[in-house]
Amino acid sequence: MINGNDGAVALPPGPVLVTGAGGCIGAWVLRTLAQAGADAVGFDLSNDRRRLALLAGEDVAQAQAWETGDIADSETVPDIVRRRNIASVIHLAALQVPFCRAAPADGARVNVVGTINVFEAVRAAGIRHFAYASSSSAAAMGEDSPWLQTLYGAYKVCNEQAARVYWRDWQVSAVGIRPSVIYGPMRDRGVSSVVTAAMLAAVLGRPYQVPFSGRVGFVYAGEAAHAFIHAAACGGSGAPVFDLNGTEESVERVTALIRERHPRAQVSYTGDPLALPSDFSDEPLRAHVGNYRRWTIEEGVAETLEVFENLAKAGKLSVADLPS
Repeated sequence: MINGNDGAVALPPGPVLVTGAGGCIGAWVLRTLAQAGADAVGFDLSNDRRRLALLAGEDVAQAQAWETGDIADSETVPDIVRRRNIASVIHLAALQVPFCRAAPADGARVNVVGTINVFEAVRAAGIRHFAYASSSSAAAMGEDSPWLQTLYGAYKVCNEQAARVYWRDWQVSAVGIRPSVIYGPMRDRGVSSVVTAAMLAAVLGRPYQVPFSGRVGFVYAGEAAHAFIHAAACGGSGAPVFDLNGTEESVERVTALIRERHPRAQVSYTGDPLALPSDFSDEPLRAHVGNYRRWTIEEGVAETLEVFENLAKAGKLSVADLPS
């Protein structure tokens, strides 16, 4: 469990529906809302609350209102919104880069059709504003882009364009946020989760090599949660999309920070830089949604290592939690 107050957060009207609640950012959003006393409903394909339990404690996780279902089913989200009297939505549900590559049609069902189902539920309920997750991968999709182009990024671009149409045709306002590399406790899936895996490996005394080098926009998971909550609360009009870049820092610096706390850690890096932009500014997002809490890279790495240390000591994390 992470103790203490993460800082003031502007709360959206409740109840708040959080899709992708079982994922890393979803767990952090629910934890942050629970700490603030907000009324929230988690939604995911399964009832797996393990990440939330590790962040907030088993009691909080089991007390959390939760719905299960397939976001690609056109009736599921509207039904939840009606039954739960949902007033705000933070839409995070998605299949990440490797899953979209392995199963493109499934990726499109979840990432595109699922997002349209959320827009439809919001429109039918008269919810005038909400927040949804895009990705820095969307910024890579320009015709002459030097960055890595993926189906995941293509799906996210589609969602951003759909948001503009929903504003134009039905005045549904939405803020899209494009996070860069998320790191921190419970970031255990996706291509860039390896940076967090290196932190866990250091705590467990296992060697680990991050398969890329260079500079990255590192976003602490708690900071991402605050940004999405503020975005759902800020109101406004239109369908703006903002970058969430956190701290631009090198993989070399992050591994050095790990070794400062764990001098015997066998963490290293190799390979070319990650083929994603790393130098976007967060200031337009902060100007639009308010000044959500910021974590420095030093704070984020230290907090991640401390959480992993406590969880490992309690027997709640082991080498089985490292990516193979």
